[in-house]
Amino acid sequence: MQNISCDVPVTSPDFFPTILDMFGINNQNIASDGLSITPLLTGEKELNREAIYWHFPHYSNHGMQSPGGAIREGDYKLLEYYEDGTVQLFNLRNDIGEQIDLSDIEIEKTMELRAKLDKWRKDKGAQMMKANPNYDIATDLWSGERKQ
Repeated sequence: MQNISCDVPVTSPDFFPTILDMFGINNQNIASDGLSITPLLTGEKELNREAIYWHFPHYSNHGMQSPGGAIREGDYKLLEYYEDGTVQLFNLRNDIGEQIDLSDIEIEKTMELRAKLDKWRKDKGAQMMKANPNYDIATDLWSGERKQ
């Protein structure tokens, strides 16, 4: 068996079409955001994919993830935070740890990726979070603005 490495980004939605492909099941009529990665397992060096998208329109159970979305295209990853509409842009080739936000420097790339992310959400009919009509900042323990 050969030692093979591959630096093509994949994501968990790729697993389902990959499994179907491995079993020879035609998945043309099955809705999936993923692609079969079997070509990568047989030595191909790339997938025919423009970008990888994420949509996370809710809070996580561990409190560390706020609602947001992301797009990974080539070396770039853009994160959008739904609470306040801010974005961060990273060049993963130079900054794999996502420490240097380039959104104020590479403005055109930021706008391009944000537009693609927005179009993808609209094309997919992605649901966005809705404001809680019962929210009262005065009772919010985490806002820092709690009334005494």
